[in-house]
Amino acid sequence: MGRAALDPFPHDPQHRGYCVVYHEDEVNHCPGCGRTHWYVGRVSAECGFCATALPLASATARGSGTHSRGHRPILLGEAA
Repeated sequence: MGRAALDPFPHDPQHRGYCVVYHEDEVNHCPGCGRTHWYVGRVSAECGFCATALPLASATARGSGTHSRGHRPILLGEAA
């Protein structure tokens, strides 16, 4: 029996182990080259020297599917 058969949720992020992330407002050393120059985007940061990409810690804390455009969802009863 494999590990996937034993875990009810093998994709659970808590079981992934150590994950390097970019922390805003801190000095971040690149795990690839050790330098500290970064190009920061909305969900990731890229090392300016070796192009190692890291997810932003703030983006991973929100998770996916949390985009908000300021609209409230339309209920089925209101659609007509």
